[in-house]
Amino acid sequence: MGTTTPPRTLAEALRARGDDSLAGLLRARPDLLNPVPNDITQLATRAGTRASVVRALEHLDRFALQTAEALAVAPDPAPYETLLSLLTGDGLDDGEQHDDAGAAITAALPGALATLREQALVWGEDDRLRLVRTARELLAPSPQHPSPTGLGPTVAEATAGMSPGRLQEILTATGLPATHDPVSAVAALSALFTDRTRMAELLDSAPVEALSVLDRLVWGPPYGEVTPNPTPPVKWLRDRGLLLPVSTRTVVLPREAALHLRAGRAHRVPEPVPPALAAVAERDPQAVDRAAAGQAFTALATVEELLKLWNGGGPTILRAGGLSVRELKRTATALDVPEPIAAFWVELAYGAGLLASDGETDERYAPTPASDEWLDLPAADRWTHLATAWLAATRTPGLVGGQDAKGRALSALGPELDRSAAPDVRRRVLALFAGLPPGTAPDPETLLRRLRWERPLRGGPAPGAPAAPAPGGITSGGGAEGTDLRSRLALWTLNEAELLGITGRGALSAQARALLEEGEKAAAVRLAPLLPEPLDHVLLQADLTAVAPGPLERPLADMLSVLADVESKGGATVYRFTPGSVRRALDAGRAATDLHAFLAAHSRTPVPQPLSYLIDDVARRHGHLRIGAASAYVRCDDEAVLNEILADRRSTGLRLRRLAPTVLASQSDPGPLLEALRDMGYAPAAESADGDVLITRAGARRTPPRTPPVPVPEGPPVPDDTLLGAAVRAIRAGDTAATVARKETPDSPSSPGPSGALPRTTPAETLATVQAAAMTGATVWIGYVNADGAASQRVIAPVRVEGGFVTAYDHTADEIRTYPLHRITGVAELAEEA
Repeated sequence: MGTTTPPRTLAEALRARGDDSLAGLLRARPDLLNPVPNDITQLATRAGTRASVVRALEHLDRFALQTAEALAVAPDPAPYETLLSLLTGDGLDDGEQHDDAGAAITAALPGALATLREQALVWGEDDRLRLVRTARELLAPSPQHPSPTGLGPTVAEATAGMSPGRLQEILTATGLPATHDPVSAVAALSALFTDRTRMAELLDSAPVEALSVLDRLVWGPPYGEVTPNPTPPVKWLRDRGLLLPVSTRTVVLPREAALHLRAGRAHRVPEPVPPALAAVAERDPQAVDRAAAGQAFTALATVEELLKLWNGGGPTILRAGGLSVRELKRTATALDVPEPIAAFWVELAYGAGLLASDGETDERYAPTPASDEWLDLPAADRWTHLATAWLAATRTPGLVGGQDAKGRALSALGPELDRSAAPDVRRRVLALFAGLPPGTAPDPETLLRRLRWERPLRGGPAPGAPAAPAPGGITSGGGAEGTDLRSRLALWTLNEAELLGITGRGALSAQARALLEEGEKAAAVRLAPLLPEPLDHVLLQADLTAVAPGPLERPLADMLSVLADVESKGGATVYRFTPGSVRRALDAGRAATDLHAFLAAHSRTPVPQPLSYLIDDVARRHGHLRIGAASAYVRCDDEAVLNEILADRRSTGLRLRRLAPTVLASQSDPGPLLEALRDMGYAPAAESADGDVLITRAGARRTPPRTPPVPVPEGPPVPDDTLLGAAVRAIRAGDTAATVARKETPDSPSSPGPSGALPRTTPAETLATVQAAAMTGATVWIGYVNADGAASQRVIAPVRVEGGFVTAYDHTADEIRTYPLHRITGVAELAEEA
């Protein structure tokens, strides 16, 4: 009966996996696919590189990471029982490790180990578990980066280079038999520290102050500084090897001694189970949905108001990109929100493709053509568009007002606000919300603890844990901003989700749940009944105001925004008619009769007489004065009006002079002249060079068609099943080409070269071999050089050979291909397996 040989390398372990297992590895670590490895050996090599291992460790949950950290301080290889003991302890620790905790660890360890195996961080059978060498180097302790477990080096590592005489002194002080062999001395000292009974006897004889020193070092960091003349407790510990010298002023507690003091545990608090989410409130799900829908309506109104605010051309763009502090403050005042919230709305509209730069010399932000299409959508569809853009956006408005690594201020719409971790954090936060019963509002602190457990290397230290450097120089997702970026992103997600109407009163809404699980259409169907229907009427009042008791249909809202000014918002919007607002409508090409008809058609109350008088009065004076380009001129058929303007001291700065009884000339441009005369109480109209009145329509400025900013992904994208299947087949085929046995013909130049080299045959031998393979259906191994000069090896099954080409099924590419014979460097038959 044959036995299975245990794998001796990671490549052998990967080669023994099934296709589904290899696909799982590539799905969990997509960076291994860029480019697709040629064979299993190359895949194993790439999986052991530092950058790839760091990325894999950063995506482990806390217990899987603790399992890897325990293996890093265990013997290599380590049996499963040793690993379990490092996590549960030996049960002799004064009751700190309870039975239920040990049971939880025992139950969770197989799953954590399976995760590490799937990601090729651990390989080998349960009796010989091996941590990938790069991961061991990153997680194992050293003076440069202490282990996350707080353990120091082993006795053998700490005593490397120690003189034999000093080793003899330690053996004598501990009562061990003397030996002149340094290796035996180190082994005897290690055996003493790992023997529970003898170690307990040694510590029983220690001074109380010495035990206090050990207590300070036992859970890390294990290094301490000593003076040239140490105190008696420290000297007692140093004489017996419980503190070993690292340098002239530094000592370390060896790992074996620390594990004894810890009762065998590698971690002070193993966390095999993710922290549970605590609820701060249980709310009525329908009330949650209504509250979220109300906030969604507010979000739509705010974005629409922002587009209207920047309709004719928004603020200028800073030289370094983004909005200035002054422009953000102006926008916040216009939207009646605090500046951080204004930054969120601006970034949301930008990320949704509704705002962009106009690309002009005097570059400004303005609505895009897509904003008009968005405004024409039903309200529910507009909301799903915003929510989907927010979920995928890497833009992080919460950073606005902070500083980058060089101390420069971060501005809204600036180039430094992209954080690739943002989409992943948002979706994970909402997924945790979705896992709770409807109407449940989770406690933010427990939510943060859960996120830190899921990504400990990227989410910052656990609550209450001391801040320690990341193992092996692993940098967290926050970069220079610190290891708490993901926690900050989570808190921003909670606030932004409430502003956007994803959540209501702290709980996930049904429409947001549908968006996450079923898509935009299902979310829009859920939300639509909860949004108010747009109205086609207003209520005109005698005090020159109009009350809109709800949202207005877009044509009515657009016209009313030109004809009147918004005075107040809330459940109902109040518009006020003023001479300036009426003139604005007349400037836009509306006649007085059009305005009267519009108000009569859309008012549920009679048009008040004061409002009719206001429209007629402004219309009578509108265009009485005409302003054109001279630099500028003022034309009026009534000489008395021009005399009045010339006599007004407020016109001195315009430098007017009379050219004719009905014409004044000015050195000012037409625009400033027009505004100045309006400020003086007149109602002038601009005219063209032909004498026609110029109609100015608000909001005509649009950027060129632009696509929304593409989110910056966090690492390589996760491949789909089709790509994974093709990649696995290519790796298998390449591995077959690299490892399969080939027929040996020592007396012929056709014999393959050394392992990994391309086969070399003469053109005649190549032609004869592929023709024979085509007739017999055999599979052959070829060397091939493409048109770019890149050499590769392939396993093919020739189908047809004619005209200087061989048509064959390429096992590497999993498709039929045609190869020019002159580009085939050589061919070798594959040996049949026994």
